[in-house]
Amino acid sequence: LDLSNCSLHSVPPGLAEAATAIILDLTENPLTTLPSGSFLGFIHLQSLAVPLTLECPGGSDAWQDVTVDRSSRLCQGQRNPCNSSVELAWPCPENSVCAPDGPSLVQCLCDNPFHGYKCLREGTFPMLLFGGILGTATVSLSLLLWGTQRRKAKTP
Repeated sequence: LDLSNCSLHSVPPGLAEAATAIILDLTENPLTTLPSGSFLGFIHLQSLAVPLTLECPGGSDAWQDVTVDRSSRLCQGQRNPCNSSVELAWPCPENSVCAPDGPSLVQCLCDNPFHGYKCLREGTFPMLLFGGILGTATVSLSLLLWGTQRRKAKTP
């Protein structure tokens, strides 16, 4: 994705839609900062070129190779923060595993069959029970409102 020389003063809000990008060029733009969540979900990004005034997102530790040119900084080879020797600031809860979610960003995914808040619920979501209760409540409330509001309807 080539966004070089596009007169960008900030990261475009639609950039998240390009999360599958492998190569991204942001050089020759008057960017002042790269907000920390700008590259959330960019797990396939392998080469990022930014203006010289900016650091690589996540710092140089998030990349295998950082090269400085005359007018740009090239960040190559995104590292997996889950495999680093440095312990994570927020380790994943029990019954979950760490997964990369962009340069130096991680997400915790629940192991099977766990789900829910902090992966504490075991088994599958009770779809039949949930749907049955929701359907019964909806039909009951609809019949109640239909019965009580019928007298207010005007007949021709």
